[in-house]
Amino acid sequence: MTRKEVRRRLALAWWRQVGYTLAPLVVLTYLLGDTEPVLPVLQMPLFIVAMASLFLSLPLFSAYKRALVATEAALGRAEEPGAWLELARRRRIAFLAAGLPAWTAALAVFVGLNTVALILLALGSLVLLYLYRIPRQLG
Repeated sequence: MTRKEVRRRLALAWWRQVGYTLAPLVVLTYLLGDTEPVLPVLQMPLFIVAMASLFLSLPLFSAYKRALVATEAALGRAEEPGAWLELARRRRIAFLAAGLPAWTAALAVFVGLNTVALILLALGSLVLLYLYRIPRQLG
């Protein structure tokens, strides 16, 4: 597989993850946005948990950056395929942490979390996901 194909697959995986991250929130907001909240007392705790989940990305981002640097160092050498695989593995793990704020927001739809808070959590996940795009300089 060529470097261009690997980069294309990683780019498609990124867009797929954006969909996986935001789809539950969009669908639940569309279906349940106007219903009566189940337990409104949980609005603030769920928002705080979602905001705190942003910090779970910190160690995973460090590992991703190290894999990114290792991949750049391995370009054109025999270790390149393994470096791309390790980069993709680190990124997949980090994607899960990046999606937590939006997924928690999707759960918070049941308790009637404010629309502005839902949007902020979705944007938080999008910003984290943006950090995991493959830079143009790589490849």
